[in-house]
Amino acid sequence: MAIFAKLFSSFIGLISLFTIAFVIVMAVYLFFWVGKQAEKDAKDAGQQ
Repeated sequence: MAIFAKLFSSFIGLISLFTIAFVIVMAVYLFFWVGKQAEKDAKDAGQQ
């Protein structure tokens, strides 16, 4: 538990936490965006 105290109390820890959260949010966004683009591309390929 000391590692969490250090993570939330120091400036570098907060920056690290923000970076980890940003990477996770970006991965989720890209996952859904790529799925939407693949579905759109498949639909467009079926119309031609």
